[in-house]
Amino acid sequence: MSTQTAPRDTAVESTLDGLVASLTLDEKAALVVGGDMWATRAVPRIGLGRVVMSDGPVGVRDPYDGGPSAMLPAPSALGATWDTRLARRVGELFAAEARRHGVHMVLAPQVNLQRTPVGGRHFECYSEDPHLTAELAVALVTAAQRDGVAMCVKHYVANDSETDRTRYLARVDARTLREVYLAPFERLVEAGAWSVMGAYSGVDDGETAAPALEHRPLLTGVLKEEWGFDGLVVSDWVATQSVAPAVRGGLDLQMPGPDGAWGDGLLPAIAAGEVTEAELDDKVRRILRLAHRVGRLELPTESADPSAAATGTASAAGPFDAAEDRAALLRDLAARSAVVLKDAADLLPLPGTETGEPVRVALLGASAVDPFFQGGGSSFVLPDSLSYPADALAEALPAGSTVDVVTGSRARRNPPALDLSRCTDPLTGAPGLHVEVLDAGGTVLRTMTATTWDGWYHEVGAQDATLRISVDVDTPEPGTHELGVGTVGVHRVRVDGELVSTGDVVATEDVILASTHNHPVAATRPVDGATARLVAELQVVHPVGYDRFVRAELVHRRPGAAPEAELAAAEDAARAADVAVVVVGTTHEVESEGFDRSDLHLPGNQDELVRRVVAANPRTVVVVNAGAPVLLPWLDDVPTVVWGWLAGQETGHALADILTGATEPSGRLPWTLPARAADVPVPHAVPVGGVVDYAEGLDVGYRGWLRRSGEPAPAAPFGHGLGWTTWDYEDVTLAASGTAPDGGGPAEDLRVRVSVRNTGRRTGREVVQVYVEPDADALAQDPSRPVRWLGGFAVVDAEPGATATADVVVPRRALQVWDAAAQGWTTPPGTYRLRAGRSVSDLRGGVELVIPA
Repeated sequence: MSTQTAPRDTAVESTLDGLVASLTLDEKAALVVGGDMWATRAVPRIGLGRVVMSDGPVGVRDPYDGGPSAMLPAPSALGATWDTRLARRVGELFAAEARRHGVHMVLAPQVNLQRTPVGGRHFECYSEDPHLTAELAVALVTAAQRDGVAMCVKHYVANDSETDRTRYLARVDARTLREVYLAPFERLVEAGAWSVMGAYSGVDDGETAAPALEHRPLLTGVLKEEWGFDGLVVSDWVATQSVAPAVRGGLDLQMPGPDGAWGDGLLPAIAAGEVTEAELDDKVRRILRLAHRVGRLELPTESADPSAAATGTASAAGPFDAAEDRAALLRDLAARSAVVLKDAADLLPLPGTETGEPVRVALLGASAVDPFFQGGGSSFVLPDSLSYPADALAEALPAGSTVDVVTGSRARRNPPALDLSRCTDPLTGAPGLHVEVLDAGGTVLRTMTATTWDGWYHEVGAQDATLRISVDVDTPEPGTHELGVGTVGVHRVRVDGELVSTGDVVATEDVILASTHNHPVAATRPVDGATARLVAELQVVHPVGYDRFVRAELVHRRPGAAPEAELAAAEDAARAADVAVVVVGTTHEVESEGFDRSDLHLPGNQDELVRRVVAANPRTVVVVNAGAPVLLPWLDDVPTVVWGWLAGQETGHALADILTGATEPSGRLPWTLPARAADVPVPHAVPVGGVVDYAEGLDVGYRGWLRRSGEPAPAAPFGHGLGWTTWDYEDVTLAASGTAPDGGGPAEDLRVRVSVRNTGRRTGREVVQVYVEPDADALAQDPSRPVRWLGGFAVVDAEPGATATADVVVPRRALQVWDAAAQGWTTPPGTYRLRAGRSVSDLRGGVELVIPA
């Protein structure tokens, strides 16, 4: 596999050189620091406009005006498709959404690996496998950039967990870095990625231990010099903590700005001789090059360079102009990504749906009523629309069908949001909340009655220190209510005069970086009576590099059925139905940026719901609404289980398509599903002494499971997925490949041809997977080498009884190892088995390849 990038257009580069030379020192220093939260600075006199950025793993927000966006399924769902064609369509959608929202660079994709299932941003990554990650990311990034929108690949590198993410060092040996964690980045650089984001965390590779933004051997040595990356290295937000070390390490742009380490310290460092103007020139050139690529810098010369030809001038009109066009792709992606873990009773599609017979369905579970559409954290988008399972299923089922919806379970810790229609300003008597803004001395600066509240207050200035909310809440229903607030920082919360919660720790930028502000746990008090008064004094948070805000989730749980009664109602509905569909899953309190999970259990009493329902009706389908692995202790007892992911805005429609037979759930697991938490090879991500030790080496994900010779076995292996038909693997052949002149293995990528036949009664999609397996002698010579690893894959479709041929490319690099002593790649001699199959544990045939000594 070559790592040579496309040659640069010499005319463009000459023009960029001239522009760099024309800039003053002050202009150069300003250009390498963000102009605000989301954009670079403009220099109108040279024709340079601002480059606007936005978060992007599940959609593209307008970072200034907000407004709705297309909400994609979580990246782990795209990973489950194993479909590069679909990834290209997603890249095209990203470009269209960026243009729609005035964005020039999208902060995505995240190509860190799912090293541990408890990783907080697990759902934002594609896979635990570097090759699957790379192939999907390359398809997405190149498609978006063809349409003139930059994608910023993140987070470079080994930033695979969230606990203490701004402080820990990932201790990873050089070989593991090269063969596993750097591999997706290398492929993206080879494909011409225009930007890379540096991580919050640091790396200790055995030679150098430094924060990621200051790690010169990795940022400058590997990324820029060895791989020839000509794009822009951007800091993660507020990650830049030094001037000279980060300048010399290889960082090009500090975000956000205009303050921060570089905003405040770069010019003084130049004046002191700690940084030279010449060191800024390459960074400025990279910013100008990126701006030209996305159409924000008009040059007097035309470029014939394919990598720079897409300059953002593509028409805003395109295949995703209309909301229905965007929704159609998202609906297909969500349905295609679903993984059938088992279907022992042949319940997919639901009985009666293919023949048009009416069916009675019990739709059960908290996630069926209120699905978890997207993971928590910076990737949050306000969707164009939301499709709910009950509505979509009722519409899709045959005429005369019935859908009985029962919540049955509780998944969230916090009560629901307070309904402001119940609220009265206790000072004015008007509907709403009484809001007072106070300075540090306690003087009231201004007051208002708020008739809406989304959990945030941003209209705060430099003198504002405290927000005080006072409200009378109507609680007329008989029984006990719960009332309270979830917040961060210094606060006092009282309900009916009783102190419910207090905090004296001042919230700073650490709150933002840990994302605890997104999911504060609410403190509540039981309330009996017709009304209750809530008073909350809340800190105005002023994190460095971010806008001031107040965070307060006002919550209220009304009297209702006890958990036991809710479970009983679900049992009754299941018993009366032809088939029961139970949707279980995680919540934003479980899967989010900013913190890692403490366990792998489904929250609340959802496991008990499944046990009760399947006992009441053996014709039960369970759908898992989660982005990362959770334990399924009832898996053996339920006939049909589908992994439905965090499916985005088309969640309901996609689920209806799966259940009624409109779209095949053809996904395959992009990670390993454990049966027990104790079996997970990397069970946690907690730094010890400030270090996360990657002691497993090359054995990330399924490789760690294979190292144990299959015991204990996972609940479902990497690559597993049944779809709704069956397949025979009839033939596996290897295209001829010569040996490289240096004796370093094959001269080019291998091509494995696999013939598969659809032996079921429905048209289906198969993901043909080819794994590389060295012989025993080779493993004895190199014990750290994995037992088996993914070499390549391809997606094929076939009608019942038909045969399809998959041409699977296995890159030359798949056979190579990194020789740290020689600082290069080599192919160890020996016999390699290229085994084709349906998962890493279900292998159907193969061919041998001999690499001579």
